[in-house]
Amino acid sequence: MEFTPVYYLIPSLVMFCCGVYGFLTRRNMIAMLISIELMLNAVDINFVVFNRYLFPGSMEGMMFTLFAIGIAAAETALAIAIIINLYRVAKNIDVHDITQMKF
Repeated sequence: MEFTPVYYLIPSLVMFCCGVYGFLTRRNMIAMLISIELMLNAVDINFVVFNRYLFPGSMEGMMFTLFAIGIAAAETALAIAIIINLYRVAKNIDVHDITQMKF
């Protein structure tokens, strides 16, 4: 059976578009963070699919995806720590209110 990347790229495109829409329309920082993670996961799917399609015998795309997942986990932990500190100061995590804060 032949490998067809379209069956993987279409859901990845839908995931990425949902992430962009969520990032642009949400005001809550946690929802924006989830949208960014959704976009990163869509990109990781694309790395694996294109690696499998272009270079079926190699594992570079998979290794790069594992590295990207590790970086995304560290980025999420740091973002949540920043959001918690902002909530402690402002008692709100709405982006519009945070941008108007004066320190």
